This record gives sequence, C-alpha cells and structure tokens, in this order.
Amino acid sequence: MRRLFPVTDETPASAPEGGHPGAPGAPGAPEGPSGSGGSRADREWSLAELAAAYAYPPAGPAGPQVWLRANMVSTLDGAAQHEGRSQPISNAADMRIFGTLRALADVVVVGAETVRQEGYRPARARAEFAAAREAAGQGPAPAVAVVSASLDLDFSLPLFTSPLVPTLVLTGAAAVPGRRAAAEKAGARVVVAGEGAGVEPALAVRALADLGHTRLLTEGGPRLLGQLVAAGVLDELCLTVSPMLVAGDAQRIAGGPSVAVPSRFELVSLLEEAGFLFSRYRRS
Repeated sequence: MRRLFPVTDETPASAPEGGHPGAPGAPGAPEGPSGSGGSRADREWSLAELAAAYAYPPAGPAGPQVWLRANMVSTLDGAAQHEGRSQPISNAADMRIFGTLRALADVVVVGAETVRQEGYRPARARAEFAAAREAAGQGPAPAVAVVSASLDLDFSLPLFTSPLVPTLVLTGAAAVPGRRAAAEKAGARVVVAGEGAGVEPALAVRALADLGHTRLLTEGGPRLLGQLVAAGVLDELCLTVSPMLVAGDAQRIAGGPSVAVPSRFELVSLLEEAGFLFSRYRRS
C-alpha cells in the first residue's frame, strides 16, 4: 500500500541514474507510510499504521466529538454491489481497512436489508486492537445497531442470539409491539429513534451518543446511507474505488431522494494498493 495524498515530500523532477523518480531507495524518495504523509512505499501496512491513518478526531475540551463515518465500496462504473453483495468487488486490502474501521468504532450502524443480504454476524474482538480499545475506554468489540422500521428481522441469527456486545435495534415509536418484544426476547436492545414507524437519522445519532457511542461507523446499505446524507448527519465518507466494471443495474452507494443542495466534502487521504483506491472525505 502507498499513500498518494496528502503529499508533503517533493518527488525529484528527473529520475536519478538507474532509477525512477521517487522510487524507494532513490535520492529524495519518501520513506515509510506514516512519516509526513507523502509516502510512495508500496508494502503491506501494519494494522497499527492503518489505525493511525483512520483515527477518529481527538476529544476536545468538552469531551469526545460525536462523529459518524461511512465505509463503502464502489466499482469504476458506480456499482456498490455485484449480485446483491459487496464482497465480489472488494479485495484483501479493502477487508483489512474494513476490519480496522470496525475496531476503531464504538458502534456499527447498518440497515436491515444489508443485514439480510450480507448475512451480518456480530463484531468480534480482535487481540491486535484490545489494548487500544481498552485505553480508549471501549468494550472488546463494537456493538452493531440495526436500523429497521418494520423489525422484519430473523432474531434467531447469531447477530442477536450470541453477540459479544448486545446488538441494538433502532426503530420508530410506532413499531409493531409484537416485533419489538421479539427483538428484546432475543437479547437485542431496542432504541426508539423516531416519532413514527421509521428512524430519524438525527435522532438515531443522538440516541447512540446518549448511550456513550460517539465514534459511529455505518456500512450502509445504500438506502440507509442516502437517508443519512439527506439528513445532513454524515461527517466522513471512507470510499474504496474498486478497479472493476460490472454494468447491470446495481445500486449506487447511496440511494433515495436527492438533496436540495449537494453536500460538499473535502479529500483528507488517498491510499492505493493493487489498483484499488482508498479515499477519505470529510464534510467541508
């Protein structure tokens, strides 16, 4: 993996004898991925380096900042899935970043349809991140929060029956009482985040923060991400651009109605490995 942006080290204008400009080992070539940010070193980054590259904003004088980031993958032609799943357009580096983002988060927010399609399982504890999570005051693994208006979920799945941290279910006040009781019976914690049947994104963020979850991560799907974008509550997008073309009618990373005024985000970081681009954008 190598960092393409931000670049703070200048690449020589001409190649030194016997090498390419900026090649590892060439005069003036940046060294290592962490440094000052201008690395072209093409090697596998450690999990600690990835965690540093994707760190949440530090806490301020008033305490931790509530921060909602999304992590999504898209092909060159804009598809967020192939045959209904994101795995076919991913790769090993993307999955390492996926795991790192989960390990940094307090809670993973996901839509009910994605739970059904992707076969979601509970987040697991990872020994590599245990010390960092303990130092940050986090539990052994992030909770999973499922957003569902209908509560049409299979509560016999391990996500509900055997998570390391109890699964949360975000729903509206008008949710069917019988389904809510089924969720609670399965061991899930039901959190009301909407006055009607559906979930209101701003209320969901506030409800999670009230539970002590300030480092929020959503993995979609497209419908949920579209709702978060429309509500103006998304702070950061981590987007993997997969060097694939799939055509067809697959969903984009965000769906639903368009916003009145497009939201502007700024590029914070861009990494590359095997043709895959790993970008971070923050609300500007």
